[in-house]
Amino acid sequence: MAAALARGRAARPGPAIGQALGPLGINMADFCKQFNDRTETMGYEKETPLTVQLSALSDRSFTFDVRSPPTSYLVKKAAGVDKGPDSPNADTPVGFITPEAVYEIARVKSADQHRWHLPLDGVARSVIGTARSIGIRIKESEDDQAEEEEEASAKEAGAADGGDKKKKGGKKGKKK
Repeated sequence: MAAALARGRAARPGPAIGQALGPLGINMADFCKQFNDRTETMGYEKETPLTVQLSALSDRSFTFDVRSPPTSYLVKKAAGVDKGPDSPNADTPVGFITPEAVYEIARVKSADQHRWHLPLDGVARSVIGTARSIGIRIKESEDDQAEEEEEASAKEAGAADGGDKKKKGGKKGKKK
């Protein structure tokens, strides 16, 4: 049993897939052909990263289960950003998504066979945690987003102007 990340409708034999398939003795060309055929019928866009759970059988045949894209990919796509922040900073988010987008991502993720037992709100909380970890905040509306950006820039300006002030006055409060 092995897990791999492959591009939907565009898997090609190569090092990325070879590292997962090689130790199992699975023919890369056969896997790529079957994977591309299956993902084409699933409705995912071309080049969407999909998680694949592989099982190798003793006669060198295999079975595989295609799962939904990684949560971070779906969150970044919904927020319209290409990547997360360069350095983690809770004060300045990279993007925003709505609660409706969180719900839609949770619905996609809960369709995976290994999540059948999880309630939708639990999956949604997981999506929110992933979004938070990659610098994306959940906001109700565009007005909230504009307000939040203004507050963040005000905090940055305040930190730059007066955040580094040191107390003056020498040894106040110390006895000689």
